Amino acid sequence: MANERTVAVLGPGGVGGLLAALLSRSGHRVVCLSGEQTAETLRTGGIQVRSARFGDFTARVEADTELREPVDACLVTVKDTALDAALARVPAPVLGDGLLVPFLNGVEHPAALRARYRPDRVAPAVIRVESTRVAPGVIDHGSPFAEIDLTGADVPRPRLDALAGAFAAAGPATRVLEDETAALWAKMSFLAPFALLTTRYGLPLGDVRTRHRDELTALVEETAAISHACGGPADPAQALARYDAFPAATKSSMQRDAEAGRPLELDAIGGALLRAAGRHGVPAPVAARVVRELSDGAGGTARR
Repeated sequence: MANERTVAVLGPGGVGGLLAALLSRSGHRVVCLSGEQTAETLRTGGIQVRSARFGDFTARVEADTELREPVDACLVTVKDTALDAALARVPAPVLGDGLLVPFLNGVEHPAALRARYRPDRVAPAVIRVESTRVAPGVIDHGSPFAEIDLTGADVPRPRLDALAGAFAAAGPATRVLEDETAALWAKMSFLAPFALLTTRYGLPLGDVRTRHRDELTALVEETAAISHACGGPADPAQALARYDAFPAATKSSMQRDAEAGRPLELDAIGGALLRAAGRHGVPAPVAARVVRELSDGAGGTARR
């Protein structure tokens, strides 16, 4: 294809595996970066996707344990808890002029990545999707949607537009947003209350929004106030309406991590929320208590 791009995917899990498979299917060269065992599985069997939205298909991808050549873009789709170790697979001199596109929860990672890679090539992205890796190279896309917001305050707009076009042609609805802070806090404002309370109580969203409605409302209002202070959106009523519209059985990824005994992204979500509240003098007693209870219960590492 005339506009074929070479895209690396660091961490071909639920999100990364889905994007890798969709991009490959639409004609792009995709190189997945992972541990050797997963890389060998992907090299031999490709990535199998089960999706009501995009269909069931298998996509061929390349796979390696480290980036060894320049690419147009490298999608960072690991969890925050694995980020430092994973970035060793993407040497900055090799990435060079390529875009680094983190699909990470939280709001603090862009600054850390810009300290390590070219600041004008870091393009934070937000994805709205429910997608799970059920086995190496096997992805179950459960949501009827997949939507991407691509940002990057200092990234040349043509680079963002070209990547957004590749995403959109591959399947996910994609838009380029000018305000990086607003994009990241829009997701944080929805994600933080959802992740913290479903994990704290070990309940799906439907039970949280009924049995713990007052606590959910208070946490949503605190998060909106913190977002507003940081330059992001603040609409508690809209957030609650979105929670009410979700299927009752919906679980957060943090809750699923807790159920599987995996490390929690507690610091990237709850810790970052509290640090932002502290910087701007916004009271957040509910958030502080929930983060503390989760930290104590999980032996967590959220910094106060």
